[in-house]
Formats: sequence, structure tokens, C-alpha cells
Amino acid sequence: MTSDLRSAVHLALADDWHGAHELAQQYQDPLAYWLHAVLHKIEGDVANSHYWYAKTAGQRYEQYADATEELRAIASRLEA
Repeated sequence: MTSDLRSAVHLALADDWHGAHELAQQYQDPLAYWLHAVLHKIEGDVANSHYWYAKTAGQRYEQYADATEELRAIASRLEA
């Protein structure tokens, strides 16, 4: 799972929203939910993004103004 989520983050950072989304939606885990939330934020689907943030462990839509910074935070968490 971790390697797939790392790949999904890299895809998102490379502007491959679809590929990142395909990987993220395969997992039921707070980090996958967080990634899924960010992807929908990038897409501009605010309601769906809020839905996925609600499933994470303490992450909030408003916490990061920059999606790239947030994706890097997820990558950092995956490396820990």
C-alpha cells in the first residue's frame, strides 16, 4: 500500500490527477483518504474533498492553501 500511495503522490505532483486518483481510491486508510481529499481539492470538487477530509485522522480542507505543499506533507508522512 505505501509504495502505491507514494506513486500516487508522485503522479499527482506530475499533474497526472487520473492516475493518482486510480491508486488512492484502492485503499481504505487515513493517509489514502487524505490523498484522495487533496486530489478532489485539486480537481475543484470541494464537496467531495470535504467528504474525504472527514474520513482522515485530523486533516482539514483549510489546513493547506497550497496543494503541492500538502502533497509533499503526505509524501513525508509516507516516508516515516
